[in-house]
This record gives sequence, C-alpha cells and structure tokens, in this order.
Amino acid sequence: MNWADTDTALESFLPDWIETAAEEARSVALGMLRERGRGAVLVGVARLDTALDVLLKAALAPPRGSETLLHADRPLGSLGAKIALAARLGLIDPAVEQSLHNLRHVRNGFAHSTAPVRLADPPYRDRLRDSVAQACRNPLWQPMQTILEQHMAEQTGCPDAEHDPGLQSFVLLITILVAFLETAARLLSPIRPSLSLTFEEGISRSINATQ
Repeated sequence: MNWADTDTALESFLPDWIETAAEEARSVALGMLRERGRGAVLVGVARLDTALDVLLKAALAPPRGSETLLHADRPLGSLGAKIALAARLGLIDPAVEQSLHNLRHVRNGFAHSTAPVRLADPPYRDRLRDSVAQACRNPLWQPMQTILEQHMAEQTGCPDAEHDPGLQSFVLLITILVAFLETAARLLSPIRPSLSLTFEEGISRSINATQ
C-alpha cells in the first residue's frame, strides 16, 4: 500500500477540523516506521521534543534576538523542563503531561540500557498502559490504527511489530501527540499577560491580554 494513497480513507473517518493533524500524523508515523527497535523509540521521542519546541515558541512572545531559550544547554532545554512549562502555561492537560513524562522515561530507559529491550517488556508496557488507554479515545486513533496495521502487514522486511507487540501502540501514541501539538501551535497566538513592568509607568496594563 502506498502511504500517500491513504488520504481519502483517513479523511472519511475524520471531521474537517483535524485534517491538518491527520496529515501531520501520516508524516510522523512513516518516519518512525523507517526505524528499527531502539531507534524507533529514540526517533519518536525526539520528534515529540521538537513538537513541544514548536508549541512553546508559538505560545511565547518572540525573542528580541536569536532564539536560545529552549536550547539544549539552557535550563528549559530538556524535555522534562519543556513538558513542565507547557503544563504550567495551560497548553496541555494533566493526562497529556503525564503521558509525555512517561514517554520521556521510556526514552531514557531505552537510551541507557545495554541489554536488548522491547516496548512490550513489563517496565515499559506498564508505564505506557494508561497513556495508550487514554489516547485510544482520540478521534485520530482508530483510523490511524487501521492504516498502520495495513502498512505493517505489507512490509515483509519489517518484522519488528511481531518481535515487539508494543511498537504499534507506541507509534500511534507518539503520532497523535505530535500531530495535535503541532496543529495547536499553528492555531495559537502568543500569550499576552494582563500587565507588564515598565520604567515609565511602573505597571502597564495590556488591552490585548490573553483571556
């Protein structure tokens, strides 16, 4: 099956307002399916990290100089810090926040393990169980699952789904999170506080504050 040919099949399941997210989901899933085993986990969570960057930059006022706030060597450069900031700004709910942290822990486990590891292994399966259960309720899950199953079944040279039964759910979870984080970023305007500090007025109130 040509992945590009799934547009009509996918859109028949989805309302118009998430077509952009669906398009992003296809790109993310395809990129992850090119990887194998440990690589799929590392690439998937790296893609999630990038999506959080995009969301936070959309929510924050643009920098006056070069963008360094979220660089890896800065306090807000780690994935954990980005998740915490997105939650404190109200950009993600507690369930999404916890799922992002769970994926961060799985990434760390895979990155630091010297032994063969699988997403179906109890420590990782148990950590992601609640996140997967909640993500299943997202309107993008079922159509993406159908397409992903068809795609995997036709990849005779890609046995990882058989060796690691947790791979499909992991790919779907990452896909949905990235798709909606980046779609939200496109719809978001920078957050404007109701007041700011100035030398001239001391406290300046904004008429365009974010409600």
